[in-house]
Amino acid sequence: AQRVAGLGWHLQIHMRGDQIAGAKDLWDRLPSRIVFDHMGRLQAAGIDDPAFGVIRALIDKGRTWVKISGAYIETKVGPPTYADASRVAEAFVMAAPERMLWGSDWPHPSLGTDHKPDDAVLFDLLSQWAPDATMRHRILVENPEALYGFTKSS
Repeated sequence: AQRVAGLGWHLQIHMRGDQIAGAKDLWDRLPSRIVFDHMGRLQAAGIDDPAFGVIRALIDKGRTWVKISGAYIETKVGPPTYADASRVAEAFVMAAPERMLWGSDWPHPSLGTDHKPDDAVLFDLLSQWAPDATMRHRILVENPEALYGFTKSS
């Protein structure tokens, strides 16, 4: 974290919810921005998981982002709705759309070739999670511009 903070980079965290909650005291000490990948892996655990509260508190402090991606990870419901993951994504989006990013996780390197999710289904979920077109634009365009320092789109 010390090495990348001076470069303006962020830390991308891909941990289980119990690990995120267990490291609660660490997150505030990190000098760089934080991105929790795959919704903090709370898909099946849901918003009652202590990690959801940890991540939400960090988002409110203004230097934490969440990738609403990986709906297929640890889901108990599965496609096409990924209802358990959708509840988590919707809660994050509703709470702080300005801190959300979307990602496909393509080519899904942790899955065998016979268990790959349908990327079109995963992308279509974004319309459910962020039903407003302005909000989706923010998640897909404006938020990545802000986090990664991309040139503003016109």
